[in-house]
Amino acid sequence: MASLSKADVDEQVASLLREKGHRYSNTRRMLVRVLLTAEKPLTNNQIVESHDSLAQSSVYRNLNVLEEVGAVTRIVTNNEFSRYELADGLTEHHHHIICTSCGDITDFSLPLTLEKSLNQSLRTAASKVRFTIDQHRFDGLGTCVACQ
Repeated sequence: MASLSKADVDEQVASLLREKGHRYSNTRRMLVRVLLTAEKPLTNNQIVESHDSLAQSSVYRNLNVLEEVGAVTRIVTNNEFSRYELADGLTEHHHHIICTSCGDITDFSLPLTLEKSLNQSLRTAASKVRFTIDQHRFDGLGTCVACQ
C-alpha cells in the first residue's frame, strides 16, 4: 500500500477516532504529524522533544488513545522504552531491524516478490494449525553499529 497524503492521513485518523467516540484534538493531530514526518519509530521522550508544546503526560495519554483506535502502532523492544509509529494502513507496509542492545529501530521494506512469498509461507504454516493470518510483522533482531 502506498503512503497516504497528509490530508488523507488526517481524514483516516479522524475517522478511526470518531468510530470509537474520540475527537481529533490538536494534540493528537500534532502527534500524527510528528510520527508522519519521523524517519523511524520514536520513543515518548523523542516525541516530546520534537515540539515545545507537547507535555509528556499528554503525549503518553494521547498515544494510548491513538494506539487503541488503530492509528498508531507501539513497538516494544528489550529496553525500557516503547517506540511509536503510524499504523501500516496509514503508511507503507514495512518491517523493522531492532538493536537488542540499545533498542534503536530502523525500518526496511522487502521486494514485492519476497513479501508475497513471505505471506504465502505464513498462510501455509498457519493453515496447518487451523489459524488464519490477517497481517504480518517481521522484526530482525541484532546489534547496531553504535553498539558493536
